[in-house]
Amino acid sequence: MKVLVNAYACCPGMGSEPGMGWNWCAHLAEHCELFIITEEEFRDRIEAALPALPQGANMHFYYNPVTPEVRRMCWNQGDWRFYYYYRKWQKKTLAIAKKIVADEGIDLIHQLNMIGFREPGLLWKIEGPRFVWGPIGGMETMPVAYLKGAGFKTLAFNVVKNVLNYLQCRFQPNVRRAIRKSAVLVSATKSSVDKIRRYHRRDSVLLNETGCESVGLPVRTLRACEGFNIVWAGKFDFRKQLGLALRVIAECKDLDLKLHIMGTGPDAGAYRSLSASLGIADKCVWHGQVARDEVLDIMAGSDLFLFTSIMEGTSTVVMEAVQNHLPVVCFDACGFGTVVDGSIGRKVRLSDPERSVKDFAAAVRHLYMHPEELQRMRDNCTAKAAMLEWDRKAEEMYGIYKSALQ
Repeated sequence: MKVLVNAYACCPGMGSEPGMGWNWCAHLAEHCELFIITEEEFRDRIEAALPALPQGANMHFYYNPVTPEVRRMCWNQGDWRFYYYYRKWQKKTLAIAKKIVADEGIDLIHQLNMIGFREPGLLWKIEGPRFVWGPIGGMETMPVAYLKGAGFKTLAFNVVKNVLNYLQCRFQPNVRRAIRKSAVLVSATKSSVDKIRRYHRRDSVLLNETGCESVGLPVRTLRACEGFNIVWAGKFDFRKQLGLALRVIAECKDLDLKLHIMGTGPDAGAYRSLSASLGIADKCVWHGQVARDEVLDIMAGSDLFLFTSIMEGTSTVVMEAVQNHLPVVCFDACGFGTVVDGSIGRKVRLSDPERSVKDFAAAVRHLYMHPEELQRMRDNCTAKAAMLEWDRKAEEMYGIYKSALQ
């Protein structure tokens, strides 16, 4: 089977969208021959990784570069200017794709990433090959209760984004056309499944956009390290709710625990000040921006992953926690809400910030006081990671390809 893949972000050894794009392509190449159009930022890393892959001969890359300024816009999540240039990139990608289809006899076209629904690319316009779109994400809206206490700029941004999400999800012409032209739709979250069915009367396959690597890590016995170590990782932006995590630790400051914070952002100073005002400065370890391997090392030596994000897809970092046998406490929302269950963690329902602090703190305190339950969750992560391995996900996606061709 020859498959043309549109993957703007694709890079080996990374998380987020670039790592997701690479892992899908690298594992799908074990089943079919891929012709991948991607942005050029990670060309050197892609070409260095290909010779080491047995299936590398099945991966043919075509590079469509953008300027360094556009790349900075892409990395600066929330910079809406990027979508103007991303649309221009998709127009050029359409021209590249038409030539590949004509030259290579493509069977199927896959719009892979970016996973945000509002820009489905333009490859659905190509006649002949079947079209698959997904995993599709980004249809969630910001829970309004969690905007309490946010600055005016953050409040206005998220209110406008909520309105735009609704309008674009339901009425954006290219979204409607891409959905109509798709032989199969794949949703990254339950919310996307529900909204595609409600607004467009189409069913979609629920398949989270991220997966676990086959690393075979040994399960560590609890309390091998001093104290009780909790990990929080992410960009310091409003969606990730680091302030909520700090308040959770303040509720549990009578316990012998440490919060390892990995990430950075423009509000880093404000969060450090908050930790001091809450009386937990001595319980916070600020690692800053760290390499992915170091993140995994810290996870492997910790007891619990505290994930307080209120709006995103499935999140690579949750998968990394699972494959490192690190139980997760998170909201019952987005893509990670379908991954985390009682076997490997605890979930807190979305309500309001004050209630959430109490609920998260109760979950942390319970697991601190019941190490046997936490160890059971750690042991269960092995089976959960096996269910979420990239090999297994690629097999499922290949099955979707075959059903699309039928």
